[in-house]
Amino acid sequence: MSFRASTGVLGGGASGSSVLGSSVLGSSVLVLNRFYMAIHVINVRRAFSLLCRELAEVIHIVDGQYANYSFDSWREISELKAEFKEPHEDWIRSVHFEIQVPRVIRLFSFDRVPKQTVRFNRRNIFARDSNKCQYCGKHFPTSELSLDHVVPRSRNGQTCWENIVCACVLCNVRKGGRTPQEAHMKLVKPPAKPKRSPLLAIKLGNPKYESWKTFLDNAYWTVDLK
Repeated sequence: MSFRASTGVLGGGASGSSVLGSSVLGSSVLVLNRFYMAIHVINVRRAFSLLCRELAEVIHIVDGQYANYSFDSWREISELKAEFKEPHEDWIRSVHFEIQVPRVIRLFSFDRVPKQTVRFNRRNIFARDSNKCQYCGKHFPTSELSLDHVVPRSRNGQTCWENIVCACVLCNVRKGGRTPQEAHMKLVKPPAKPKRSPLLAIKLGNPKYESWKTFLDNAYWTVDLK
C-alpha cells in the first residue's frame, strides 16, 4: 500500500494506490497527541499517511488495555487476525496484503491540547437537534429542515446556540416572525450550547468507535470533525 505524503502533521490529504473500498478510507480515526490526549478526528487515508511516514503509531484497545504498534507491526498483527474478522471492523486490501483499519492513532511529536469549544455551524445544529423539528418533533432529512430564530431577529433575537433550532418548513411558516408563545407553539426542548461535539456524540453511538470512549468519556471534550 502506498500513500502520497500530505502537507503538515494534521493538514493536507493522501491518496491510496491499489486500495479497494473508498468508503472505508473515508471512515474516521481518532488522533491523540503525544500525551494521549484526544485532539482531532481524521479519515483513514490521512491516518495511514501519518503511519507510513512514521509520524504516528496505532493505539489498539483490548479489554480496557491498550498496546502501541508501528505501521509494520500493525500490519503483522492484521495478518494474524485476518481470518477472525469482527463485524464492526474495517479492513483495507492492497495488492500484497490486507490490513485492519485502526480506530486510534497517536502522534509522536504533537503536544498541543484541544480548544474547549464547539463550532457554531449548521452541521452541528442539525446534529444537536438530531434532525428533528423542534416544534412538531418529527425527523426530517437535512434538505427538508431550516434553522429558526426562536426569538425573531426582528425582535433583536441573536444568532447563537440558545436561540437557533431546527424547524421543518411547515412549522417555520406557521411560526413566522412571532415567538413560540405568540404562535401557540411549544419547543421540544430549550436550545442550548452542547458540551461536546454533537457529531462526535453520534460517532460514539456506533460500535466501531467503542474504543474512543477510553479517551473521551468523563471529559469535557469538543473535537472538530472533518
